[in-house]
Amino acid sequence: MRLIRNIGSLVFVLGLFVAIFAGIPWYVMVADNPVLPWWLRTAVFCLLGGILVVLATLALEQRRPKAAAERPLPGEPDRGFLLLNTDALPGRDVSEVLGMVQGHTVFAIWLGKDLSALVRLILGGELTEYTEMMGRARATATERMTAKAAEMGADAVINVRYMTTSVVGSAAELLVYGTAVKLSE
Repeated sequence: MRLIRNIGSLVFVLGLFVAIFAGIPWYVMVADNPVLPWWLRTAVFCLLGGILVVLATLALEQRRPKAAAERPLPGEPDRGFLLLNTDALPGRDVSEVLGMVQGHTVFAIWLGKDLSALVRLILGGELTEYTEMMGRARATATERMTAKAAEMGADAVINVRYMTTSVVGSAAELLVYGTAVKLSE
């Protein structure tokens, strides 16, 4: 179902771009001929057909049981040290504070997935396109922060915090920061 929805989204985007970037200039230059050429009719049908396919697949997914459709999000990056959102480690003492570390990324989804999310806003349910995007953004930013902490020779990053900001449309900025520390033995 997801593959069909992605194909419908791709057809929609292709139809939209042909209609806008070729159809409008053609109409402006040949405005006295009311007959639409075959390629512009095809682009309009692709645009409308793509929307219809996305609507149909999302409606069918809404009727399917939720447990079968759920997939795990991207996992946390593998690292050899601790990440904590507290300022103390039970049973361990901080021997040296190395400084603040941060990771940063800006993620967006393509127009086809944004169309699917807009339709899902109407039908209701989880916006899985954005959930997956934010999961990948979180993993990327965390990986960048942990790489900086590893460069500093840290054993742990404490007081870890995440911040998100909407940038433009469907793009989101994600910042993760914390304090890189060395632990006593």
